[in-house]
Amino acid sequence: MNEALLEEDKRMRLLRFVIDLNQAVLMQQVDLTLREAFQIMRDTRQAALNLFPGKEDVYELIYAPRFRRIIRERFVIPGGLAKQHGCRSDHCPGSR
Repeated sequence: MNEALLEEDKRMRLLRFVIDLNQAVLMQQVDLTLREAFQIMRDTRQAALNLFPGKEDVYELIYAPRFRRIIRERFVIPGGLAKQHGCRSDHCPGSR
C-alpha cells in the first residue's frame, strides 16, 4: 500500500473507533441528558469532518441516521408517539 492509502486507512480506523465509542456512550450512560446526547452527536460529526474534510454528505447519509435512531429510542416519552401509532408489543421503542 502506498503512503496515502495507509494514512486514509488510519483515519478510517480512528473514525470507526470514535463512532463506536460515542454510540456506546449514548446507549449505555445511565445519567445522560437529551442535551448531552445531542452534544455528543455534534462533537462526533465535527470529529468525522476533521478526519475527512468535505465529506458532510457522507456523514449525514451513513452516521447521522444511526445517532438519531439511538437518541430517538433512548429518549422516548412513555405514552408518546409509540402508543399513538398503536404500538403495543415489547419491540416498540420505550416499552422496555
